[in-house]
Amino acid sequence: MNVLLQRSVLSCLLLLAGCSTIGSAVDGVKNSVSGVFGGGDTQGNALTSVDKQNPSASTLPKYAASVRVVKYVDQRKTANPRLLGEVTTHVGGMSGSELLIDQDVSDLTTLAIKKRFDSEGFQVMEGSSANNALFEISGVIKELTLNIKERDQISIGVESTVKEVATGKVVWSGLVTEKNERFAGISGNNKDDVVAYLNQEIRIVTKKTIEAIGASLMATRPELFNLTPGTKPIQGVTVYVAPTAAAPVASTAPVNVAIPVVGAATASAAPAAYTPHASATEGLLLVNTNPSRAKVYLDGVYFGMSPLRLEMVPGVHAISVKLEGYKMVTEKVSVRKGDNTELELNLER
Repeated sequence: MNVLLQRSVLSCLLLLAGCSTIGSAVDGVKNSVSGVFGGGDTQGNALTSVDKQNPSASTLPKYAASVRVVKYVDQRKTANPRLLGEVTTHVGGMSGSELLIDQDVSDLTTLAIKKRFDSEGFQVMEGSSANNALFEISGVIKELTLNIKERDQISIGVESTVKEVATGKVVWSGLVTEKNERFAGISGNNKDDVVAYLNQEIRIVTKKTIEAIGASLMATRPELFNLTPGTKPIQGVTVYVAPTAAAPVASTAPVNVAIPVVGAATASAAPAAYTPHASATEGLLLVNTNPSRAKVYLDGVYFGMSPLRLEMVPGVHAISVKLEGYKMVTEKVSVRKGDNTELELNLER
């Protein structure tokens, strides 16, 4: 694995603690958010992302498939490449009406894609060695907005293209989208809540992207992988170009496979829902409550209503569960990468 890439990603990825000063993120921007997603506040307290808090040791490449990632192009309709959205409600540790990060969205996205390819076992090649890569990954950012309102709203659209370096042939092209919203809870948002929420959604987008690309590459170059070739429908992924896989074995179960035609709209059945699961870099936390539909907070950040399936970075996390008419329950839970951790909580009045 490229050591320079590892250091760069761990120090800069996803809200990029310490990569720049607050001034570089907000100087010259009227009514911008003071200190949000910058390198630190006026006391020098650096904003730390989820990925930085829980860095996981990168593993050796699992696959012979090598890639080089070209910087993604920001095609959003905004004049400020660091702007995410607006703030119309109070957030602890923040002021102003604009939500900024401390580097361009194109840099943020490119680093996130590189890190995901690396963590999933691909050989990510940079510098002079990039000329020897088998595949080139490029793309554009169609949308990346986060508006902090009564309900936080995030919308991400990232289009990626995979080419064979030797021939220039496009072997996969597609758009990955993610739209979500959440209620920050009675206590409201703070700066770290916003960071965690953005990190979570970007991880989902990059994971969908690499899963879709990996499944398609396996169909064209199965000798580079240790998995069964095939394509897999993923929620939020609209495939533009993909190789035609061999005819599937007859089965009584319904099959959802789309074979797109370049230059024409792709018609397919609704994609299968994405199911969170444990991986080589993350663990799965399952939270059940009795009664259900309780509000679940992880490390002080609201994640949704029980029951929940959450992909979590390894480590010890604080979980709190709240339901009107019942006593709040707070527990510590240890999440291990590659493992499922199930938590059953009984609420008392």
